[in-house]
Amino acid sequence: MINYLETLNPIIREYYSILSCEFPEFLIDYINTPRMQKLDKISVSCGMPYSKMFKVDFWYSTLEHSIAVALIIWHFTKDKKQTLAGLFHDISTPVFKHCIDYMNEDAEKQESTEDLTKAMILESDEIMELLMRDNIKVEEVSNYHLYSIADNDIPRLSADRLEYTIINGLGQIKKMWSLEEVKEIYDNIIIVENEDKSLEMCFKDLKIADKFTKVMSELSVIYTEDKRRFGMQFLGDIMKRMSSIGLISVSDLYELSEKDVIEMIKSCNKFNISTCFNLWQDSLDVKVSDKEIKDKYCVNVGSKKRYIDSLVKTNNTVERVSKISKQAKKYIDSCINYDFDRYVYMDFNFKDE
Repeated sequence: MINYLETLNPIIREYYSILSCEFPEFLIDYINTPRMQKLDKISVSCGMPYSKMFKVDFWYSTLEHSIAVALIIWHFTKDKKQTLAGLFHDISTPVFKHCIDYMNEDAEKQESTEDLTKAMILESDEIMELLMRDNIKVEEVSNYHLYSIADNDIPRLSADRLEYTIINGLGQIKKMWSLEEVKEIYDNIIIVENEDKSLEMCFKDLKIADKFTKVMSELSVIYTEDKRRFGMQFLGDIMKRMSSIGLISVSDLYELSEKDVIEMIKSCNKFNISTCFNLWQDSLDVKVSDKEIKDKYCVNVGSKKRYIDSLVKTNNTVERVSKISKQAKKYIDSCINYDFDRYVYMDFNFKDE
């Protein structure tokens, strides 16, 4: 069997070495299981790289994200169960990722597929054998919300939130910092008790926290920009229409690659789906209106607001960065106050069948 890690982009390999100076050997067998490998065919960017509207510096899969989250957790905890919970946290991710939440009318929470995590692990004979080998119960690794370093409530800093902020700022969404700057930020993080006496990541230096918050806030707005919300609803609606006439099943969303599903979309002659998809692929932007545009594919949809108000250690106390930095508060407020009160559309539409 080819070791998956040997196939990685050199940039990703160097990035991983920043997150953890050692790569825990026990992870490799889990990474190489068929169920985890399916995540390598799913982009972290929710299908957006398939349109010319979006530019990325490199392909980054949901598997690569999952490994990175696991490495962060291992670096800070050296706990095998928490690390595996991080590795498995996106195991139930379908094609186009959070677009399926839009399909399920869960645009603002984006949690509609998470309940399948335990089932996906149980259905994998290979993962179950490894867990038995390591004397670990499914319940100990199937819910990363149990571990505050792995995940916690917005706006706190967790491994998952830290990872996607770093990689998106490395060029997955917009090039905003270098690997050297990422290392500077990462090395400034320690673990402390927060106001609720639970463990949380914390910056040692206010200057570094401000720098992180600035990039985070710009990315937060990009996550919810008009063309991205439009694209996620559009792909979600395509999946819903194809499912309604039996051209794709719910199980297909978890078993097929995005490349396979795109081929199905492009060959679909129902509802004008293939024509609409091709136009979206080749377009450079969307249009915006204060009112609904009839006879066009026009949506007015919200999104989950992703932002971080991290902890900072100052003298002998720990505070949220928004409490001690006016600039950071301004950045965070820009995330919170970004509104979606407008229609977004393109000059095409599905046909009723």
